Amino acid sequence: MKRIIPAFGLKAKLMALMVLLLTMTLGAQVLVSLGTQEAVVESTQEQVKDLARAIQISVQELTSVSPVNPDQLPNYVKKLRTKGLQVSIASSQNLIINSTDPKLIGAALTRGSAADRIQHEDSGGLIDVIPLAFGTGGRQTTVYLIPVEVEDHLMGYVQLVANFGDFAVTLQEYRNQLLSIALGIFAVGLAFAWVLAQRYVEPIHTVASAAQNFAARGLEPVPETRRGDEIGLLTRSFNEMVAQLRRAREREIELNRLERFAALGQLAGSLAHEIKNPLNFISLALDQLRAHYAAQLSNDRDHFLHQIAMMKDEIRRLAELIQSFLHYGKPIEIHPAPTDVRALVHGVLDFSESKVRSQGITVHEDDPEVPAVLHVDAEKLRTCFINVVANAIQAMPDGGELRVGYQRTPGTLQVIFEDSGVGIDPAAAQRIFEPFFTTKREGIGLGLFLSQAIVEKHGGKITIGPNDSGRGTRVVFTFPLQIGKA
Repeated sequence: MKRIIPAFGLKAKLMALMVLLLTMTLGAQVLVSLGTQEAVVESTQEQVKDLARAIQISVQELTSVSPVNPDQLPNYVKKLRTKGLQVSIASSQNLIINSTDPKLIGAALTRGSAADRIQHEDSGGLIDVIPLAFGTGGRQTTVYLIPVEVEDHLMGYVQLVANFGDFAVTLQEYRNQLLSIALGIFAVGLAFAWVLAQRYVEPIHTVASAAQNFAARGLEPVPETRRGDEIGLLTRSFNEMVAQLRRAREREIELNRLERFAALGQLAGSLAHEIKNPLNFISLALDQLRAHYAAQLSNDRDHFLHQIAMMKDEIRRLAELIQSFLHYGKPIEIHPAPTDVRALVHGVLDFSESKVRSQGITVHEDDPEVPAVLHVDAEKLRTCFINVVANAIQAMPDGGELRVGYQRTPGTLQVIFEDSGVGIDPAAAQRIFEPFFTTKREGIGLGLFLSQAIVEKHGGKITIGPNDSGRGTRVVFTFPLQIGKA
């Protein structure tokens, strides 16, 4: 599925994140500032209306010649108590004659200096506003003393104590809102940054860990990703590098193997004539023994002839094996034919019967009813089985148990050999199929190497490891079932 949104790089994503956070912050400040300005304007208008109404009532009380309701001013100001407005009316003798605060009635009113008077623009010269105090009692309040004159005759004073704390509250709320929004945006930005860091740092750590553990991981690639940014490019480049290194290692292994084959071929060529001559002599000697003693034996004649025939077969097999070594550069030649693998195994066990009996080894066969007919080269396969059985016998010098089993699946046939011997060291198991590698005093280390080559020529594989009981060795031959031939 193609991406609808194009993939951006890390630089673009970081810039987009910063622009987004800056836009959110400025937008929040503008919105809150506009709201605060409207609130301040509305609050100012309300304060002005309240002050104007209080002054109007006070002037009426001082200048009216008719009786005035003395409770009119307190009743009105009671409605304004929540806004901190205090109104006091004083006579021309500076005595408070009425006030929203009863404690002030009868007290003297302190006037400010004439230098502090501020001409009110809308009074027509009749009312002077004198700010006497600001911020009294730790609160944002202003005290106004308003002289009331009629025809140049001082009638008295109106003192207003106005609390403009509403503005401070509004401004504090504005600051709190900005702080909350800033913290919220910071938290959102931090979350985005954390997600972005996780999205980028985790894959980088994975690639770095894989790079630091090449030897331990065996050149394993990191999980593929469909990302189109720098991390995706880094992951794909790393995996491509790993693939190239693995191919280079495989080529190196193959070259080493070819070099070993070359050394093996040189060894075989130099020893071929030395080995062929003794084999020919042994074969001729067996013929002479058979001709000379076969007629003299009566009871054991058949057994004697059988043993001679088996030895002749082994000599012929060794001769063919040497011939294969002489042509090491060519693949091992096989001549497949329908073969009963179980009968082939029985022949190997019969050939080793005397050695098995002398060491006190018992042989058990599992799954005798499993069909075991394959299209293979019987002679080459017999060589493989002889090598495995010989190794098992050497691993049990004081006796033990050798089990042979067969397992068939829809696609393969497995021939399993298990012994109760000393087992194989894990370090040696990794080199068990290398030519000339051996852990025994006798032998040159070519048996399993040749067995693996023969099995692989048949399209199968051979695996060696500890058996299920944890003691001894388990060797498994796996052959494919060739349709129409098995």
